[in-house]
Amino acid sequence: MNNYFHKYFYFFLAFLLLASPTLLSGQQLSSQSKRAIKQFEEGTRNFNLLYYEDAKTNLKTAIKLDPGFLEAYLLLADALKATDEKTEALEVYQKVIQINSTKYPEVFFFSGLLYFETQEYPMAMRRLNHYIQNATDSTARHAVAQYFKACAKFAREAVKHPVPFSPQNMGSGINTKNDEYINAIGADGLSLYFTGRQNRADGRPDGDDFYLSKRTNMEEAWGEATKLGPPINTPGDEGALTISPDGRYLLFAGCHWPDGFGSCDIYVSKIEGEKAGTPHNLGINVNTAAWESQPSLSSDGRTLYFSSTRSGGRGKSDLWKSYLLDDGQWSKPENLGTIINTSGSEMAPFIHPDGQTLYFSSDRHIGMGGIDLYMSKLDSTGQWSKPLNLGYPLNTPENEINIVVNAAGDKAYLSADKFGGYGGFDIFEFDLPGEIRPIASTYMKGKISDAKTGQALEAYFSLIDLDSEKEVVRSFSDPHSGEFLVCIPANREYALNVSKENYLFYSENIMLTGVQEKLEPFRVNILLQPIEVGNIMVLRNIFFDTGKYDLKNQSVVELKKLLYLLNENPEIDIEIRGYTDNIGSEDFNIQLSQNRARAVFDYLIANGINRQRLQYKGYGFSDPLADNETEEGRQENRRTEIKILETGKLKE
Repeated sequence: MNNYFHKYFYFFLAFLLLASPTLLSGQQLSSQSKRAIKQFEEGTRNFNLLYYEDAKTNLKTAIKLDPGFLEAYLLLADALKATDEKTEALEVYQKVIQINSTKYPEVFFFSGLLYFETQEYPMAMRRLNHYIQNATDSTARHAVAQYFKACAKFAREAVKHPVPFSPQNMGSGINTKNDEYINAIGADGLSLYFTGRQNRADGRPDGDDFYLSKRTNMEEAWGEATKLGPPINTPGDEGALTISPDGRYLLFAGCHWPDGFGSCDIYVSKIEGEKAGTPHNLGINVNTAAWESQPSLSSDGRTLYFSSTRSGGRGKSDLWKSYLLDDGQWSKPENLGTIINTSGSEMAPFIHPDGQTLYFSSDRHIGMGGIDLYMSKLDSTGQWSKPLNLGYPLNTPENEINIVVNAAGDKAYLSADKFGGYGGFDIFEFDLPGEIRPIASTYMKGKISDAKTGQALEAYFSLIDLDSEKEVVRSFSDPHSGEFLVCIPANREYALNVSKENYLFYSENIMLTGVQEKLEPFRVNILLQPIEVGNIMVLRNIFFDTGKYDLKNQSVVELKKLLYLLNENPEIDIEIRGYTDNIGSEDFNIQLSQNRARAVFDYLIANGINRQRLQYKGYGFSDPLADNETEEGRQENRRTEIKILETGKLKE
């Protein structure tokens, strides 16, 4: 355990919960020596004033005057712990047990905790177990003993079976002799955000600020980090930054800001081009008079996870989630429940882009001691799995605060001051062991432009699971550059839909089912066709079984998009065009493509579209888009198209 935790732990437990009843209740002392008692009383005063060296001198004198003075031994052990003399404190506890092992059973409790802290796990288990079986002094203390006994058992096995862990320092472009704390990494793995501080002109460290380091490809080294600048960085306090998976929003905690509701509130800033906009408080539902911080946003941008000390929680700080409503407001937060939250502190949630793997830190789940890192997965019923400790030596008896995992799920990042480096806390990268990896995710990155003018467009895009019809991602391309980034979890088949008013929509089929050894990113430049006579769009998510013309269920997502387009633009008439590959005769494929186009025609009529607006025709294997000599080419040629035949006045 680090020095901060050691001091906090023993101060809190010794004085509020676990102090010897002899020292607090006025129980008769075990010594009859007036001189020894006088030294003990003087030592007690010095101990309470935090004059530990003077207290130790007094108590050692008392013990010399009366070698059987149990209370002097117990207080001496406390003084030795306060000055980090753990071995000496254990020797004193052993002396108490030798003199009288029954009068103060709490000696087994305190020595058990100290053996746990010094990583002597078998001894810790024996001492704590003895206390549990024999002491009747404190129900609360018994609960603590049970907890640390379980931790000792876990730690003993974890040390015997370490997980693979080889942290690599991320270099001088990011790390300095001051502290750097990892915040977020972009879905494409090319941008890294962290909190750090630079030195002022006089050599003293400045306040904490957010920094960004970039690289142009995955093989390149990280570039020199630069400050994000205003309005994100301010003269005030801010921290715990995260970026939405589409790269369009920064969320972070602003503390004691003028428009805040409490000590720290969560704010959001929209990125347009290279500049972050003015931060906005997320509002009274998310933020309270308590502490709200450490935000993490799901891949669809609509579920916010964060840590808070708000009322209604189960411990000192809990993990909560809030949903983005259709009116742009955030819902009243929900507590993640007793599987995740404990009577201690749960902090630093990180929801992976797969949408179901949550990493977080806790000081109360079973672990190595101090604050450990854990993982939990969300199942199909909306329940979280029992948190899994990430293992030793990723977790240690010291404090591990937070972890960030890349979209691919194979690399992770943390801040630490124990692996060497440039000084203080540095940021390290490491390969994430397989058993604690999320579902791998990839991304689609590109630009959306007007097909006629080449002008960059701000367009709406959504990624939809074809089986569940659930929208897993929604966002907009950048209004200045037209660029967009979509994070795509594996093990699903998706429809990507890009739409803008007065334009035909663009669709793409993304199949990531089956075993994926390596997920390659998708890079596309999307040209949206204006709604004009003669323009054509390809429907890439209309599906039929081989040789058949019955619409498959997965086609519903695309058909609903087409219905929306026709209902929003009631003056347009269209031709539905069916195409096949070149397998089979020309007559067979003409008829098959005609039937398939008719199936779409029938669906639209059944859902309220006037048949006078619709025509359909099968074109067989004429006009192929790709080479029919490959399966990939034949698949691209098997398609449904929509051609604009007539338009009325479009929306202004």
